[in-house]
Amino acid sequence: MKAINIELDKKLFIQIINKLNYNDKFEIFNELKKSLFLKRFNNLLKSTKTNELSLEDITKEVESVRKQRYEKGKQII
Repeated sequence: MKAINIELDKKLFIQIINKLNYNDKFEIFNELKKSLFLKRFNNLLKSTKTNELSLEDITKEVESVRKQRYEKGKQII
């Protein structure tokens, strides 16, 4: 297959995408989503990283919530 390289400005690219049918737009959307997922996930991990919580703190909080739910009769099994 012979490759063709073209240059489009963003505005023209968006106009072309807007002319596509739903299935083609959805296919492009899924490809973009896959290509951006790892970067967005890593950014999320960096933004939520903290040294303020230990596993012990988390365990205490979980046990506290479980106790409250149990006492209210809302234990989830």
